[in-house]
Amino acid sequence: MAAEEVTLSSHIQHHLTNAKMCSTDTGLAFNKACADSGFWTWHVDTLAWSIGLGLLFLWIFRSAAKKSTLGVPGKFQCFIEMIVEFVGDNVRDTFHGKSKLIAPLALTIFVWVFLMNLMDLIPVDFLPAFAGLVGETAFGMDSHDVYMKIVPTTDINLTAALALGVFILMIGYSIKIKGVLGFVKELTLHPFSSNNKLAMVFLIPCNLLLELIALVAKPFSLALRLFGNLYAGELIFILIGAVGLMQLPLHFIWAVFHILVIVLQAFVFMMLTVVYLSMASSDNH
Repeated sequence: MAAEEVTLSSHIQHHLTNAKMCSTDTGLAFNKACADSGFWTWHVDTLAWSIGLGLLFLWIFRSAAKKSTLGVPGKFQCFIEMIVEFVGDNVRDTFHGKSKLIAPLALTIFVWVFLMNLMDLIPVDFLPAFAGLVGETAFGMDSHDVYMKIVPTTDINLTAALALGVFILMIGYSIKIKGVLGFVKELTLHPFSSNNKLAMVFLIPCNLLLELIALVAKPFSLALRLFGNLYAGELIFILIGAVGLMQLPLHFIWAVFHILVIVLQAFVFMMLTVVYLSMASSDNH
């Protein structure tokens, strides 16, 4: 890599850039060649790490289920049972509808998002440097042209995809509980109403605008809150890594604090999902 490229700015930019794959007229292209490829660009590192951690979640809980016993449980089983009971208690206290999907969904969201957030505690230079070494030795690439973001939740595409899934469930539950007509009435006849039919005609567009803004704001807030907190945390780790020998104590201090952020953001995403689905399932109107 050229000497003039070795700057703090380029170092930060390199660590915050996803490994990309896209399709062009000449075939598959990677990274810098995907700069102008438009919407259909795959962030392969985000996909790989998120899918891998999702499979890890399934394997851990499946192993716990297979090894579970009615006798005195082991430490591993106790730990898994504590997580399941913690999520179950929060779902029972928050979700007021009837659905067998909500508790498993909440457990999946909490553990999966937590595992993705937990990747933030891996030293920021370790895996990207390893990926650069593999690209350089195995494929003859410039190590600076090899990108690897290992925290999927620092990619707005991933958090937006999670939020979009929650949004689709919200619409589905609303229509299932209230019917299509009931869902339309909820969007058009509230919060403002009147016994005068002529006045109600004029209020419907206002209600529709306000309700649509409130509805769309929910997935936006879910996606941006998770992305913003983890992206900021990752950026601070990268900045700490640039200070030299003093980075070790600073890394430790920030990592201890960031553990709270990692757990809290997974919990907040889970709880807001349950709250939104509970609101969508209520038939109070």
